[in-house]
Amino acid sequence: QVQLVESGGGLVQAGGSLRLSCAASRRTARSYAMGWFRQAPGKEREFVAGISMSGGNTDYSDSVKGRFTISRDNAKKILYLQMHSLNSEDTAVYYCAADSAIMPRPRRMRTAYDFWGQGTQVTVSS
Repeated sequence: QVQLVESGGGLVQAGGSLRLSCAASRRTARSYAMGWFRQAPGKEREFVAGISMSGGNTDYSDSVKGRFTISRDNAKKILYLQMHSLNSEDTAVYYCAADSAIMPRPRRMRTAYDFWGQGTQVTVSS
């Protein structure tokens, strides 16, 4: 069982930046491929970014590529999402998730992820 806790959300003006963090429970001995997803009101939860267990492979949705960066600190068991040039379409609840399958690259499918955090709200004001 993996417990994930997101933090770092908040209210930011359009064009601004935020960094989200996701801390995994210390009881977790192994690494997992990790992903960030988001869900806006009335919309389905969508893939934002993913990172492999080692951190060597990353993937981004087209809507955030070039603006967001996913990274991880395996020693601290923390996942990050650095977000720049935020706009109103980025407003959503952001979730981190862990994929227990051993894959060379992060996966985009929501159903691939076994463990989820509770989410953190990001609101971008125009």
